[in-house]
Amino acid sequence: MFRSKRFRNNWILILIITSIPGLISGGLIYWLAGDRLENELLQMHNKQIQLRAANIDEQFSYLEMSVVHWAFDPNFSYSLGSINLSRDFEIGRDITRTLTIMKGSNPLAKQTDLFLEGSAPVRFHPEYESLSDTAQIEGYRQLLAQDKKVFWSQRTPESGSSSDNLTLTIKIPETEQKPFGIIVVQLDTAKVANLLKTLTPYEEGGTFLMQQNGIQLLSSSGKEQESQLDEALKKAVLAKKAKSGSFLFDLNQTTYTVSFGTMTRIGTEWMYVSASPISAITKPVVFISQLILMLSITMLLLAFILSWLASRRIYSPISRLVSLLTGNSAAIALGKEQNDDFKLIEKEWLHLTRESHMLQSKLEQQLPHLKEGFLLQLVQGYLYSYSEQALQERMRNFGWSVGSHHYEVLHIQLSGFENLEGRFSLDDEGLVTFVAANITKELASGRFEQAEVLNFHDLSVGLLIMVPEETEQREAIRAFSQELIEAIHHVLKMSVTITIGSPALSIVHVPSRFEEAMQASSQRRFENRNLIIDLECQDDYDKEHNEIHYPFALEREILQSIRTGQKDESKQLIQAFLEELLERGAKMIDIHQGMLQLLGSILHAIRLSGMDPNRIFKNVNLYEQLVQFGEPQKIIVWIQDKVVGSFMQELESRSDVQVKRTVETAMIYLQNNYMNEISLDSCAMYTGMNTVALSKAFKQVTGKNFIDYLTELRIEKAKELLRDTDMKINDVAEKSGYQPSYFNRIFKKQEGVTPSQYRDFSRK
Repeated sequence: MFRSKRFRNNWILILIITSIPGLISGGLIYWLAGDRLENELLQMHNKQIQLRAANIDEQFSYLEMSVVHWAFDPNFSYSLGSINLSRDFEIGRDITRTLTIMKGSNPLAKQTDLFLEGSAPVRFHPEYESLSDTAQIEGYRQLLAQDKKVFWSQRTPESGSSSDNLTLTIKIPETEQKPFGIIVVQLDTAKVANLLKTLTPYEEGGTFLMQQNGIQLLSSSGKEQESQLDEALKKAVLAKKAKSGSFLFDLNQTTYTVSFGTMTRIGTEWMYVSASPISAITKPVVFISQLILMLSITMLLLAFILSWLASRRIYSPISRLVSLLTGNSAAIALGKEQNDDFKLIEKEWLHLTRESHMLQSKLEQQLPHLKEGFLLQLVQGYLYSYSEQALQERMRNFGWSVGSHHYEVLHIQLSGFENLEGRFSLDDEGLVTFVAANITKELASGRFEQAEVLNFHDLSVGLLIMVPEETEQREAIRAFSQELIEAIHHVLKMSVTITIGSPALSIVHVPSRFEEAMQASSQRRFENRNLIIDLECQDDYDKEHNEIHYPFALEREILQSIRTGQKDESKQLIQAFLEELLERGAKMIDIHQGMLQLLGSILHAIRLSGMDPNRIFKNVNLYEQLVQFGEPQKIIVWIQDKVVGSFMQELESRSDVQVKRTVETAMIYLQNNYMNEISLDSCAMYTGMNTVALSKAFKQVTGKNFIDYLTELRIEKAKELLRDTDMKINDVAEKSGYQPSYFNRIFKKQEGVTPSQYRDFSRK
């Protein structure tokens, strides 16, 4: 409808006509009410400034009264001038406590000092200290020389001249004509500045305190240098020659309302000056007037919009349908369809129908994978944090009926894969498992209403059956298991072990039931026969347990062949080791435990040979890899190639490395025992080599003879003790492994100087 020129012209005309009354009424209200409200707000502002100034004056008065009151404290009596404070520390402690209380009793006080004149001027800051800084002493004496006993000043003892710090000084004792000390209370400039900001309730403007002669004391900005506004206000206030009042002041195209007044202080009078921009004070008036004007315009626009909506009432159903089908591109689509709404609706409807069919097809294709992924997460325990209600809701979304059901779990394990040579390769485990999963799915769908298959791709398959609570299908499940075993054995020629878990009354118990079934499946024997394990009838199966004897004799032969590097013999012995376990009726768990023990013995033998298994096998967890294998032949191949083969390869390249390690062991032995009586024979005995072989290996690896290396090591240690300690020369000799008389000769021979001369040279 916006594309109609007549519609746009009429809409603009009605907008102008209906807006004029609202604009006129808003302008009149703003013009009539603005001045009066502005004057009222200015008067209220001035009254607030006076009340806040009275509050500030009261706080300064309280500070003065507190300081005068404390000046009459007995700790500050005339006797203080004759007391030796360095000796009478208890009096000094009382004075320190009193000064601390004086500071804490008023929030404006930043620092409280006590200065005592005398032959040795002292100061409490608040702790006792003797003054030696001439500038500080002179600063305190200038304050003490003032005529008044209590006075305000911008002079501090540290600065010695006027600054932005404000201090209140009182002489002590108060009753004496010749005081010998002063109490100086320094105000916290930041806190006073924050206090002065209360006289400027807006972010703009400023407030400052000044003396009657125009000297500025403090400013709300906290800056020592006067701003341009402060200087201009000071001149204007002094020109008024009045103690209080208010006026308007213009500066830099900004109008300020200025309030000033007088504060009577001890021995002087201060003036406060507060300036705030009128625009900040009258801002609410402008806002209210503008709000009235905007409300008027809004009401006019609302009336026009309502009339505009009424005119489009007949067209609105079609417009909504077009917007629904095209979204934000309705106008562009209408232009392309030459303003024919019905053609556009037909086109978009056909497009949405095609999209719906395509999405439905994709959902049907992906749903089985989503369901299988959910079940894998469920049985593996990844959904443990979900409640029963949440799990039921998710299963309903996937299309399962879980209202009043219990759940049966089956674990199907295939074995005998090594017997399939010629039909499958060793890497076809996933393919064989896929075939078994399809057979399971086909048979289960014909016997049970709801049954889902889980493919673990490692010669094992899971089956979850949802059974109504009032139905008992245990016998049907056993019959199904027997049928499944026969079908898989017929097709794949493999042995099948099916473990029927205990029923799960709720979904949250399914992971634990499946875990029990998997553990029970590990009790199967490595025999070429099919087996059904029912955990509810497991007693008979448990009685068929024969004690498995570990073949220790074969283990010793395996370890001996590995130590001697007989690779082929070790492979044959490992094969015989596994066959002996199988001959005695070992179960899967027994095979794993026996092979794990053998692996541990092999790794221990490798470590005893002087090699690090972690370095040889690159920190791989061999135990974790071994338990992943479910077939005996794979375990044999893995141990022979991965474990024994890697060790043999390392053993072949170890001869040169062994010599270097022996020499390294000897060098470490020398470094740890150089201070003791040591010889080539003792070192050879420690490393396990004969004397001649060690001497030759030492020369080959280090390039030095044994005795030369030991001498250099001892001399270097002696030089270190001479440089870094004050030990006697004889003690250094003993610490270095020498007799004192021989030490001087050998040291001078090696270094060209005596030990004493070396110590002197090194320290210079």
